[in-house]
Amino acid sequence: MNAYRLNAAAAAALAATALLAPAAHAQTYPSKAVRMIVPFAPGGGTDIQARLLSRKFQESTGQTFIVDNRPTANGMLGAELAAKAPPDGYTILFMSAALAVNTTLIKKLAINPAQDLEGVSLVSSVPLVLTVHPSLPVKNPKDLAALSKRTKDGMNAGSNGNGTTSHLSLEMFKQMAGVNATHIPYKGSGPAVTALVSGENEFSFPTALAAMPHIKSGRLRGLAVTTSKRSSSLPELPTMASFYPGFDTDNWYGMFVPARTPADVKAKLNAEILKALKANDVREFMAKEGGEPVGTSPDEMTAYFKREVEKFAKVIRAGNIHVD
Repeated sequence: MNAYRLNAAAAAALAATALLAPAAHAQTYPSKAVRMIVPFAPGGGTDIQARLLSRKFQESTGQTFIVDNRPTANGMLGAELAAKAPPDGYTILFMSAALAVNTTLIKKLAINPAQDLEGVSLVSSVPLVLTVHPSLPVKNPKDLAALSKRTKDGMNAGSNGNGTTSHLSLEMFKQMAGVNATHIPYKGSGPAVTALVSGENEFSFPTALAAMPHIKSGRLRGLAVTTSKRSSSLPELPTMASFYPGFDTDNWYGMFVPARTPADVKAKLNAEILKALKANDVREFMAKEGGEPVGTSPDEMTAYFKREVEKFAKVIRAGNIHVD
């Protein structure tokens, strides 16, 4: 009887230890430097946000968060490095919507992002803006679609490059509205907007950040934002969805970790993100960039990413889009 009681007590102690283990892990994480992989060059929107968050994390946890830029393969080298890292929370990935696009756009990937990575949180959302040269006699997206159909050889529409969200927003517009336009890819938002201002092309989908100065100066005309809700940066513009229900694209940014990372570690990182997004300097930065701070749970981020993959896959396949 005493032996039974001893064994029962030991079993209860082991069970209690097992239940407390995740909590103990969460309390000690992070106990060393954390690598935050950014699969793009320094100075871009992804990099700047990652560095802002890493500084906030370091202030909060007392540990170093090192930004590691890996700008090759359309961002997929960095994603692969993160996916193949030990799932312990010490390698994290800060990535843009390009991850969802590339899942379908790039035919041979070394990883399956939807299976090999798990979401921590959606961090921010930056709308794109359907923007036209001011010489065009149009006031809304339907006017533009109608004008393109009346134009003998169609219109010229620029983008930030093949396979970018700017390009896919254009393709979605073509598919949903029957727009008659030739896609002209540029090497980034700067050249694309410059070409639009000069009249080299007639419309484009730049980010709110790239479009705002030119819209406010009158050198370009904004017709609508691509997000499902109006933008606080350009509140006067309607949404594309108000003309074409279901139209919804943006440049989003989010954090991922390798699959099978402990739930308590994801919860700790998630809590740090939500805390950082409430900071005044972070919110001011987001507003300056034309974006909106978001913040989601890990499960919500994982589900959102899968929906984004499916959405872009439909556009890519319907448009027969590929990268060289």
